[in-house]
Amino acid sequence: MQRPTSWRTVCRALRDASGAPVVKSPDALVAISVERSLEMVVGLLGILKAGAAYVPVDPEYPADRDRVHAWGLAGEGAADTADTAGASAGKRSGEMTKVRERFCCSMTKRRMRASRRTTLVVKRRDQTSRHLAYVIYTSGSTGPAQGVMNEHRGVVNRLVWMQGAYGLGEEDRVLQKTPFSFDVSVWEFFWTLLNGAGLVMAAPQGHRDAQYLVDVIERAGVTVVHFVPSMLQVFLASVQAGQCASLRQMVCSGEELPLALQQRCQERLPSVRLDNLYGPTEAAVDVTWWSCDPAQTEGRVPIGRPIANIRMYVLDEQRQPVPLGVAGELYIGGDGVARGYLNRPELTTERFVDDPFSDEPGARMYRTGDLGRWRPDGAIEYLGRNDFQVKIRGQRIELGEIEARLCELPQVREAVVLARQDSPGDQRLVAYWTARDEAAAGTHDAAADAADTAEGEEPGSSRRWHGCAIT
Repeated sequence: MQRPTSWRTVCRALRDASGAPVVKSPDALVAISVERSLEMVVGLLGILKAGAAYVPVDPEYPADRDRVHAWGLAGEGAADTADTAGASAGKRSGEMTKVRERFCCSMTKRRMRASRRTTLVVKRRDQTSRHLAYVIYTSGSTGPAQGVMNEHRGVVNRLVWMQGAYGLGEEDRVLQKTPFSFDVSVWEFFWTLLNGAGLVMAAPQGHRDAQYLVDVIERAGVTVVHFVPSMLQVFLASVQAGQCASLRQMVCSGEELPLALQQRCQERLPSVRLDNLYGPTEAAVDVTWWSCDPAQTEGRVPIGRPIANIRMYVLDEQRQPVPLGVAGELYIGGDGVARGYLNRPELTTERFVDDPFSDEPGARMYRTGDLGRWRPDGAIEYLGRNDFQVKIRGQRIELGEIEARLCELPQVREAVVLARQDSPGDQRLVAYWTARDEAAAGTHDAAADAADTAEGEEPGSSRRWHGCAIT
């Protein structure tokens, strides 16, 4: 595909040799692999306007993860690939691309009204809010990654709620820095464009460089930005007094927000409103929110209360509500709940269960695997996981998936992976392994490579475990 200059170009490209549209049904899936750029935005809009759902494939994914995604899409039988950055999918460089950030400003409301009269998009009479908007892959337990199927209904509900809560205006500038393979990018793109604000596209790899982020916020006058807490900590270390004065709103999600980090942020940027949001990929980005209180001096930062049209439950092992203040598993009901996992019917049945607390026919709720409890003020406190899943720098990681990859190596007999935090804010993966053959050479490097491949090169290390049986 040529580098697209408008979403119309993408719509036209999604046709076969005879000119017939490839997107023959509303739930058709179109994979897109591209570095962060204006072409990324054009590609996403073109896919959606063609009536399909997009499947983001990050060019930085390990080759094995790319193949997993391709396998999942092939199983669906309705996939095409739009590589709008040429050979970007084959790039595996970790170097920062020296490209100035680009700006993608949405149309004014007047131009938006005019565009409706001249649109080239073929209106699909069979498309409804219950059809797919996107499929985003998240970590698998001990096998392949899972493609989460989110519908337009849940995404639109999330975006409408956010506008009511934050009131984005044409004068605002939102920094788009989240990789589009993570669902936070959904609101960075579409909340901004739906409400006439300016979308500031960070340079590829820019989200990893704290000083770059400070510079682009200053230069572009960014007013709204998102951080996972671990990156917020690094960002604050780069912010000097008086910098980033344009910011008015900061959103945190993806990891637990420590109270000490909240306090540090509010001290460094006292004029910025800080909110803590919570939500898994299986529930259209976020399902609870909390406006951080500068007066809080102890306890956990809550994940807050449900957003509009979302129901939150704290249930015991029999899926019955627990009393106030008692820990239980978090379940999510309402409009944001995803359809399920692509080509994983058994797992979908296991994690998406009937909602006995709803009067809506066919209502389901999602079992998050997260633990929480209700506070007396109606907010929820997050208490951790009830399994071996961890989050590092906003990425969901299944320790069992890495262990399974390590055990595929012929030199490795047993392996166990832990998430360790030897210093505050620096959580890392550590793999312990035993060798099948004491004379095996090169196992350490092979084990490290396998762990990197399994989870996209998260920070970590590999350590030999001599003579210890793993049980």
